[in-house]
Amino acid sequence: MKSLTLGISGMTCAACAKNIERVVGKQEGVAKGQVNFGTEKLLLEFDDSVISFDKISAAVSRAGYELHLPVKNETAAADARKADEIERLRRAFKQSIAITVPLFTFSMLPMIFYTLGMDVIPARWDPMNFPHYNGLIQLIPTIPVMWINRNIFRRGFAAFFTGAANMDSLIAKGTAVAFIFSLYITIENFFLFGTALHVTMEDMVFMGRNQFYFETVAVILTLIVLGKYLEAKTKGGTSEAIKKLMGLAPKTALVTRDGKEMEIPIEEVIVGDMVIVKPGERMPVDGVVAQGSTSVDESMITGESMPVGKKAGDEVIGASINKNGSITYRATKVGKDTVLAQIVKLVEDAQNSKAPIARIADRVSGYFAYGVLAIAVAAGIAWFAAGHDFAFVMVIVVSILVIACPCALGLATPTAIMVGTGKGAENGILIKGGESLETAHRIATVALDKTGTVTEGKPRVTDVVSLEGGYGALRIAASIERYSEHPLGQAIALHAREQGIETIPVKNFQAITGFGVVAASDSPEGMEFRIGSPKLMAACGAADHSDFSGAYDRLSGEGKTPVYVSAGAEIVGVIAVADVIKPTSKAAVERLRAMGIDVVMLTGDNERTARAVAREAGIENVLAEVLPQDKAENIRRLQECGGKVAMVGDGINDAPALAQADIGIAIGSGTDIAIASAQIVLMSGDLRGVAQAIYLSKRTMRNIRQNLFWAFSYNIAGIPIAAGLLYLFGGPLLNPMLAALAMSFSSLSVLLNVLRIKKLDLVR
Repeated sequence: MKSLTLGISGMTCAACAKNIERVVGKQEGVAKGQVNFGTEKLLLEFDDSVISFDKISAAVSRAGYELHLPVKNETAAADARKADEIERLRRAFKQSIAITVPLFTFSMLPMIFYTLGMDVIPARWDPMNFPHYNGLIQLIPTIPVMWINRNIFRRGFAAFFTGAANMDSLIAKGTAVAFIFSLYITIENFFLFGTALHVTMEDMVFMGRNQFYFETVAVILTLIVLGKYLEAKTKGGTSEAIKKLMGLAPKTALVTRDGKEMEIPIEEVIVGDMVIVKPGERMPVDGVVAQGSTSVDESMITGESMPVGKKAGDEVIGASINKNGSITYRATKVGKDTVLAQIVKLVEDAQNSKAPIARIADRVSGYFAYGVLAIAVAAGIAWFAAGHDFAFVMVIVVSILVIACPCALGLATPTAIMVGTGKGAENGILIKGGESLETAHRIATVALDKTGTVTEGKPRVTDVVSLEGGYGALRIAASIERYSEHPLGQAIALHAREQGIETIPVKNFQAITGFGVVAASDSPEGMEFRIGSPKLMAACGAADHSDFSGAYDRLSGEGKTPVYVSAGAEIVGVIAVADVIKPTSKAAVERLRAMGIDVVMLTGDNERTARAVAREAGIENVLAEVLPQDKAENIRRLQECGGKVAMVGDGINDAPALAQADIGIAIGSGTDIAIASAQIVLMSGDLRGVAQAIYLSKRTMRNIRQNLFWAFSYNIAGIPIAAGLLYLFGGPLLNPMLAALAMSFSSLSVLLNVLRIKKLDLVR
């Protein structure tokens, strides 16, 4: 057995995926053919001693699709295929509409003038007086429109004859019959009138002589290719997250081998190599510190906003950022075994496991296509048996097929999605395609990351407890921390500037990783100042003050990060720094709960800090100290409890969970990886956008259902009339042109209904 994961091009709906599975499954020697419409992949297992890949590929090609063997850079190849498809559809629409507009004008204006009794066209220029040349002039531009959109016919008829008719089948069948009948009339007119330059109205002896449907064919194809282009344009690229994740790791690593330093490609790093990393650089691979000490920003991996001190014996993670010290560490995990590589795999697995969303129109149109054809054939036979001629019968058949041609069905979903996503963008909500918009309205649980999502993602001073007199704790701290690169120190320095506090000159600044910072007053007495942990104070013999020890414990219990400040041998204050919640977070949680949605905090931060933040934001359910790979697993467990789950995050550590969730929602101020992994991006960073996105999804989906209802209603109500029901009881026979007009009116009603989405008020 041979197993391959292949790219697919040419799919336009969930019915296409089912059709490919059916075609592949019929081939002898194929054990498995599973299509993922969302990722456009085919998981193929076959016995290559029974059937070759070329034979399977040829069968799929006959069905109107193409298989693509894996290549070295599959992500780039898939992106290129998608870009080519979007560009092809854009070009097809531009070319089609450039031909269709003059064709429609030429064919319809005389009809309108004639119907209204307006004699504004001179007889010698009136195309109604030249039915044979009129038909020929309309035929010539219709052919290139059909050629430009030949894939609709290719895929539509292929699906129809393989028992998997879809919307393309309806379009192909209706337009083909209308074209063939119009061509028949054109040829017959030349037989009747030869090359005569003028035909009198008295010569128009039977119905249909001047009734062509070429412009109907062109209009239908142009509207449908517009719908396909809009749908392709809004469909997000799932490979972008993978591409950005893989770009996080450095391309090279500085290692020591045989006593020599050398820079080598990251792919050549092996377990046991001694890796040197300087301040500001990323760790190339995972390992254990051998020499030196530093603080490392691991927020993109763990979600912890504060840098983590590292010394000999501590583990470091590939792609994390070395902040302020040079270290040498021994590589323990390289290649596919690193934490980053595992996150990449988790994102890939989550994306590939997503089931495609089956669109209502595609499911119904499969049955609708065969039903309409059966009705058209039955009606034609019945009227022919009743003694009517071939021209009359063809008018009936064409009217049925044209009025049932689902332009409104083709436009109902993509136009609503286009307007819905546009409305979202106006409010800072970037929605990556129709599937995301369709899924969001069924969200039952929202899982929120803490750092950068509920909170601002950067530390700020929240409390200052200080002795009266002297320099003051904040002044001392700001004087020292202005030289620090640590985010906690920078937060203290910023707070002092905002308070207008003047600093004092200091000298001999020193950062002690994991403990704090020290400096001396630049005065003759040279008093030593310290800022840091209780261990630093104890090591320096600084005397504690009972007020400060109580404040330290209280602030620590609130989930904040307190530090002592000492001057000489005395502790003079405590300063607390915390990642405070965003001003809108509590209101956002309240609105979600008012919508009946459960809210859970899912964070890699410690339990105490997480629960303190959750209490302030009004969140009851908290899952803390969760590693990146466990975040995705927790999302999976929430999904098993029932209902759709949305994950909201901003960090690299959130990427697997964002991909695993039914809807991933990224904060726009977050990392590129989170944004690429998510289906919805809140560009403003305002958490209230989560509720707004879900509300927009609910209203857009309601609009789509209304569109589909009216589109089907027009077709179902129009088919009996087109079949001659009114004529049977003495009423008029539906002219195919009026059938086309009814079809166009159904499309117009869909478009007008869609415009209502633009008036939605999301901020309320």
